[in-house]
Amino acid sequence: MLAKEIERAGIPAVYVTSLPTVARMIGANRIVRGPAITHPFGLDEDERRRIVERALDMLETDVEPNTVWEVEE
Repeated sequence: MLAKEIERAGIPAVYVTSLPTVARMIGANRIVRGPAITHPFGLDEDERRRIVERALDMLETDVEPNTVWEVEE
């Protein structure tokens, strides 16, 4: 998985997915749960903005391995 390899190079990465269990199994460190498999960033602009802002917050935070963040409504 690309996010894991980027992290291994020392660059923080966030994996946005509606399947966080799979991302955990692969070994992603920063995971943001998206709303749907077909649209992990959502359908409307407000939802996409919340997901991207959450992902950016996660980039600035030291996390334990396999940390999953939910997007606040």
